Amino acid sequence: MHTIDDLKKLLGRIDGRGYKAYKDLQGAYAFPWFTLFIDHVQGDPFASPSRIRVRVLGTVAKLPTDLFSSRVRRVALQDFLIREVHHAIRHVCRGNRGIGKSGLVAIDVGGQEVLERTAMVVTPQWVEVRLSLGLPAQGRTILGRQAEAMLCQELSEIAERALKWERVAQEHARTFVDCVDNQESIRRQLDSLGLVAFIADGSILPRSSGASDHPLSREQVQPFRAPDSLRVSIPIPHPVSQDGGLVHSLTGCGIPKGVTLIVGGGYHGKSTVLRALERGVYPHVPEDGREYVVTTERAVKIRAEDGRSIERMDIGGFINNLPYGQDTTQFSTDNASGSTSQAASILEAIEVGTTALLLDEDTSATNFMVRDARMQALVHNEHEPITPFVDRVRELYERHGVSTVLVMGGCGDYFDVADTVIAMQDYQPRDVTEDAKRIVQEFRTQRAIETTSSLAGSTSRVPLWESLDPSRGNRDVKIDARSVDAIVYGHEVIDLSGVEQLVDVSQTRAIGYALHLASRRSMKGSLQAVVQGLAELFDNAGLDGLDPYHQGERHPGNFARPRAFEIAAALNRLRTLRIRE
Repeated sequence: MHTIDDLKKLLGRIDGRGYKAYKDLQGAYAFPWFTLFIDHVQGDPFASPSRIRVRVLGTVAKLPTDLFSSRVRRVALQDFLIREVHHAIRHVCRGNRGIGKSGLVAIDVGGQEVLERTAMVVTPQWVEVRLSLGLPAQGRTILGRQAEAMLCQELSEIAERALKWERVAQEHARTFVDCVDNQESIRRQLDSLGLVAFIADGSILPRSSGASDHPLSREQVQPFRAPDSLRVSIPIPHPVSQDGGLVHSLTGCGIPKGVTLIVGGGYHGKSTVLRALERGVYPHVPEDGREYVVTTERAVKIRAEDGRSIERMDIGGFINNLPYGQDTTQFSTDNASGSTSQAASILEAIEVGTTALLLDEDTSATNFMVRDARMQALVHNEHEPITPFVDRVRELYERHGVSTVLVMGGCGDYFDVADTVIAMQDYQPRDVTEDAKRIVQEFRTQRAIETTSSLAGSTSRVPLWESLDPSRGNRDVKIDARSVDAIVYGHEVIDLSGVEQLVDVSQTRAIGYALHLASRRSMKGSLQAVVQGLAELFDNAGLDGLDPYHQGERHPGNFARPRAFEIAAALNRLRTLRIRE
């Protein structure tokens, strides 16, 4: 291993030379209290930044072991330290030092959700942060002195501020980790309590703007308060403040299993609640306002997606009797309609184990959700291929154990099938279930139930792995996340704009590499078995193995863990996907 003096001498020697000479930096360097690994050096100032690691021994970092005593707490601590590094970079680094990415120092930091990331690793032996760094140059000429300032001074100050317990905001760190631990404790209790979700009293659900995921201030909105009939109390391992006191159990609104409608006038908070529930599958940072909005990890948001592809899916329970005798039990299309896409998305979610569906009428296909009595009278059932969701939603729960939370503002026919009806008024919930039942008795629906057969159970489709090849002819594999909702995968672009529970581009990037990993390993079995196998791999070995170029000490520092449902959603939207006969 080289020393810091060796690094300084090397930078002095290559100062003023061509940019390619930076390649000589690759290797490990012992600093007085940490080790610097330069794993990858960019080819020019405009290329993807260089990748480095800073590793501090546990005896130097002195992080309390109770903060990473479980997987949940370790992920939370790592996320907290990533944010600390990010803040340190902003305070320490000068920024631009030449052309292109010169002077860049960056870490893969998240938003309001707390995710497992490859940017930070905490073990009992050491703590390691993984950074992107733009080695400075003017034109194609190395700026050695500026590089020395970055590597030998600024990195040391960043590590000092963010990786030594004596310098970290210790109370904030404990609050952060305990908050995430509480959220996951609530999530583990939901099933036994007969709930699919929980919204704590005092939660702030509205966001500050359409372009921001930060909460409105408490002065601008009335905190959420559960109706008495739906209020539950759930014990938590770490006390928190609620209603002005320190409590060991949080009270709030329990969303029960079954069929739940969220109704109310426009702009009164229906979709805001649903949005919080769909994001509630992830833990959130303290003071987010939704940190104690907790949803079962198996909840999946469903919407219509005109134009998406579908491959050999049995949608016969929702769509049948198509013109010209087209088979819908092995249905494939490159250009789905709103109704067929929504049917397929529901069945694909069931295929990989969902226990709760989240739907909003505003993003659903109208003809998929319901046909009223007048339309039934005009267009007879034998001429309508769609069995509407209103006629399947109870069967989904009673036969398949899949609950539904549905925002509905324009169709009272759903009152007939609902177990719970919550009305939002001025962003506050009221339990109007009894009112809805009374209305059902007073105003009988004239529509007929249109189911003619039972909904098939979970399918077991087996992918053909050669259909997942992301290489471009004789060229190397091409995988890239253009944005949170688009993956470049070989010649294809996987459109994930309808997959609304992806929250971070690093999740999207990980999904692309996860598909490639499954393809390279030719993971055996059904699509469900494949995504479960990937989840087990992540549980046991982390996300590092997703990088096809990962070898020993090299690192992929820009992956965040996706759920199995979003991996399956991407696979189902890959237009080259083929399913075995």
